[in-house]
Amino acid sequence: MGVEELLSQFGGKYAQAFRMTWRLTILAFSIALVLGVAVTVLRVSPIKPLRLFGDIYVQIFRNIPGASLLIILVYAFPYLNLVWSYFTCVLIAAGLIPSAFCSEYLMSGINTIPIGQIEAARSIGMTFTQMITKVVIPQALRASVLPLTNLLVSTMLTTAIASQVPLNPQELTGLVAYINTHAVGGVTAFFISAALYCASAVVIGRIGSLIDRKVRIRR
Repeated sequence: MGVEELLSQFGGKYAQAFRMTWRLTILAFSIALVLGVAVTVLRVSPIKPLRLFGDIYVQIFRNIPGASLLIILVYAFPYLNLVWSYFTCVLIAAGLIPSAFCSEYLMSGINTIPIGQIEAARSIGMTFTQMITKVVIPQALRASVLPLTNLLVSTMLTTAIASQVPLNPQELTGLVAYINTHAVGGVTAFFISAALYCASAVVIGRIGSLIDRKVRIRR
């Protein structure tokens, strides 16, 4: 089946799948960013148990495959009387894993902050919370724009785990399986989905580069 024939038959479903992929990406990345910042704060906390919890969190979710986490959420959690929709399970899995990498990138960004600024913040009587919110995290975010841009692309690709559950409407990878079940889409179906992923990644990369040039800290 050629591209034109495939799009004429499944063009509407590709549009729905593309929107679903972006919806999952934006929501999952938002979760990852919020959790990543929170875990980073724990990892630099003066309280040792909190630092330990943050480090363990990162080690767990940085090293667990997305499909495995999704299986746990969908099939294991119901035994604990925790039953969520497929969309929610995909969103949780696609948000938790990138959050660990987000924390790692932010920790690298924190390492770029001159120690003199931290000492100055302490000398003027700033509390830990004030120092984190006004000095550390803002600069760490500005220093981590490009890594976070790559994380956004990675999060988009992670949403492909949604193909493992009956999501409706499907995302781009799940749609390929649907097409090849109902028609002979073959490699062409994969090609169209891959092209949409690549186009999205290029747009994200360009926007990330523009933001980085605008907010980059020049030392």
